[in-house]
Amino acid sequence: MAALVDDGKAGYRAPRLPVSLYTNGVFPWRGRLASVVAKPQLLSRVRMRTGSGVVKQGVFHALSSLARSIGANLNVVAACFLSALFVSLLGWAVLLGDVASDRKEASRDTMNQARSLALAYAEQVSRAVNSYDLALRQVRYGWQLSGKSLALDSAEAAGMFRYAPFGNVAVFDKDGLVATTMKPGQVLPTASGEAFFRTHADSTLDQLVISPINDSGGNVGALRFSRAVKAGDGRFDGVVMLKVAADELTLNVFMHRFPPRAIVFLVRLDGKLLVAAAEPDTSPQSRLPLATSRGGVTLDSGSSFGDGRARYVGWHHVGVFPLVAFVSVDEATAMAPFDAARNGAVAHARIGTFVVFGIAAAVMGFMLRLSWRKRESQRTGEAYRMATEGSSDGFFILGSMLGSAGAVDDFEIVDCNEHGASLCRQRRETLIGRRFSSLYRDDTFARLMDVLRIAFDTGAYDGELEFLPRAATGSRWMQMKAVRSDGKLAITLRDISESKAHVAALEHRSNHDALTGLPNRHWLLWYLPQAIERASANRQALALLFIDLDGFKAVNDAMGHAAGDELLRHVAHRLQEAVRPHDNVVRIGGDEFVVILENYLRIEDAAIVAKRVIFAFKPKFKLLAGTAVLGTSIGISTFPSDGEDAATLLQNADVAMYSVKTAGKGSFRFFDPEFYEALRRDLDLELELRRAIEIDEFVIHYQPRMDLASSRITSMEALVRWVHPTRGLLEPKEFIPLAERTGMINRLGELVLVKVCEQLALWLRKERDVVPVSVNISPRQFNETDIARIFSTIMARYGIPPRLLEIELTESSMMGGGSHVLESVSKIRGLGIKLLVDDFGTGYSSLAQLQLLDFDILKVDKAFTSRIDDTEQGTILFTAIVTMAHALGMRVVAEGVETINQLMILRELSCDEVQGYYISLPQSATEMQSRLLSPAL
Repeated sequence: MAALVDDGKAGYRAPRLPVSLYTNGVFPWRGRLASVVAKPQLLSRVRMRTGSGVVKQGVFHALSSLARSIGANLNVVAACFLSALFVSLLGWAVLLGDVASDRKEASRDTMNQARSLALAYAEQVSRAVNSYDLALRQVRYGWQLSGKSLALDSAEAAGMFRYAPFGNVAVFDKDGLVATTMKPGQVLPTASGEAFFRTHADSTLDQLVISPINDSGGNVGALRFSRAVKAGDGRFDGVVMLKVAADELTLNVFMHRFPPRAIVFLVRLDGKLLVAAAEPDTSPQSRLPLATSRGGVTLDSGSSFGDGRARYVGWHHVGVFPLVAFVSVDEATAMAPFDAARNGAVAHARIGTFVVFGIAAAVMGFMLRLSWRKRESQRTGEAYRMATEGSSDGFFILGSMLGSAGAVDDFEIVDCNEHGASLCRQRRETLIGRRFSSLYRDDTFARLMDVLRIAFDTGAYDGELEFLPRAATGSRWMQMKAVRSDGKLAITLRDISESKAHVAALEHRSNHDALTGLPNRHWLLWYLPQAIERASANRQALALLFIDLDGFKAVNDAMGHAAGDELLRHVAHRLQEAVRPHDNVVRIGGDEFVVILENYLRIEDAAIVAKRVIFAFKPKFKLLAGTAVLGTSIGISTFPSDGEDAATLLQNADVAMYSVKTAGKGSFRFFDPEFYEALRRDLDLELELRRAIEIDEFVIHYQPRMDLASSRITSMEALVRWVHPTRGLLEPKEFIPLAERTGMINRLGELVLVKVCEQLALWLRKERDVVPVSVNISPRQFNETDIARIFSTIMARYGIPPRLLEIELTESSMMGGGSHVLESVSKIRGLGIKLLVDDFGTGYSSLAQLQLLDFDILKVDKAFTSRIDDTEQGTILFTAIVTMAHALGMRVVAEGVETINQLMILRELSCDEVQGYYISLPQSATEMQSRLLSPAL
């Protein structure tokens, strides 16, 4: 039957053995948890493990200790022998009575010995099983923590369990199959049919199951310890199992002196014997009675043992586990001296005298044993004192002091080490016997008493405390551990003041800007949610001022980064002076700051603070490198109207600040949802445009130019259209300005050129006479890219001759006429591509600039064309443009021709070409096929 152990009682502490059992060597502890059960044939091997050197050393130590005890207690030895002599002279009758009385006493002592041995053996087994349970929990935790990837047969696991007293460790999955094991060849291939596995699978409790493993002879060869593995939702997910050899539990029992013919048993609660251990000449066969009580002792007449010998049988339950430990002491062996004394008294009076001296010797031994125990206790105390004095921790033993109401109201220092006394700035001699209330200030004493009462009531405490000694000027932080034992508290103190100060410094460094000393973004993200929560709980408003410095980059670039850092420090100081005392100023990065306004009732309060900030920046900043002028753009968002969480408030304040920037800077604005929506639409359109360029959602329409003299189509202008998936066909005015602002115009312009060249290549294969196509180049594309190289590459890719491509440049593309413009124009002309000045009259180009750049065609903006049939001044101005262009060797194209009257006037003014809706609307490539390549009607 599997033994079930309630996990809730795993912390059970077995009672301590009597001191005599530790000091006389009957049941010594070796610092190693004993394991499960052993067989008689293994005892010889156990003896071999002790080693002759260790046995000799132990005997020498015992003899030396005995000799020292005798030398220190000669008066006791003499008194014992004199007393024996006196008693022997009293008479034979008194002697016989004493012998009978001594036998009864010996019988009680032997029974007590059997009871003590059983208790000690039960404690040994309990500690061993607890250690196995701890190993199971560790393996299970490692299995779950590693995500079921723990390998128990790995080198790391082998090193971990190298000195473990158990034979094997394994983990079974929920189907009973082996998931991992320390020794793969020594485990069941499947455990689904085993009783322990079914017990775990059918139970919802986290319990320890102990089950025997029988060998081929039917004996218990090993014990199996197992616990269930639970999944995250609490369901059964497998079993972790530990196998222990049957000889581990009695491995140390017979390593030292033990009563002859004694037998050790481990029995289940149902009375079934698991394994017995005895000396080689002793038979372990027995029929033990059921243990009806938790512990006890009885004298068996011999009917329960295979050799028929009477024995004192002691038993005790093994901690919280369903096991009983039995120890039997042979009666004949234990009572032999007293029986011999009794028989000798009857047969020979002389034997009675020997018995008296034997009793005297026993008393002497008892007294010597007490003396030896006292000496060992003193040596142990001295060793403990040396260990604690060498430690960096302070140790205290406190005795509780009860008040009139029966409650603990103070503690007395019973003992301490020197380091503990130094923590209190006292000497150990003056500290012992004092009360805690005399050492600390009232507030510290009250907090300390609360902690000590908790430790006294619950049995333990572990935490940090701040101490304020009366003789000290500053506080000290201590790590305090307290454990209650025998009505006293054992205290361990460690000074952690330096580590606390270091942690505080690190926290300050992580939460504050190193340059300005202001709180930083990390602090803001921690503090702002709490401020919002307080404002919500108190039904108060809260505002954020998002401040961006106007002109900081210019100062930083002109004067250097050192001056920029100095300026930021001045800015932080002015901001702190401008806001209210309880407002928080935060530097979130670069030249951006945030002010948190709490505890205000009106929106006007935020506006007042914003005005004070703007006013504070009116005076110039005096720097080491000179003076600087800065302004501020401030965006304001309020809780709860503009957002109910930190991220939304920060975003909306930033949007409000951006609206100030777009409107001219140097002011403040509250968050405007309409502006935000417009900004969001722009952002959405920007994302859509980026995606459209990536997947090519554009088509090219073509608008022809007509020669006025021949009425033939001389060229076509390529005009891009965006085929939007939801809004349909979009004109350039709806997305070209956005592409210019965001820089996407470069990629879009290259995409348009590719599509135009593809179409020209197609037309060349179908038509003989193909007119040139002019492509618009934006100022940004012209100035930021190598436009000549791009045209050359794409023309070569599609085999397009240079005569079929024209480039239209606006006047703004040529502003300044610098070397870059001249070089780019020269390269384009070197390719054989014609250059056109687009929208002439709307920019700032001069005659000298036009002459220097040597353009081929000048396209007059439609604003001039629309005025030629309205006013005389419009005609005169257009005539001047035509005259100037012809003088510079350029042809003139009138844009925006929409009426027959305009067309007739342009002919009279000697305009070369026209373009506009009257001539043709922009059409798709399919519609612009060869019908547009013939003379116009």
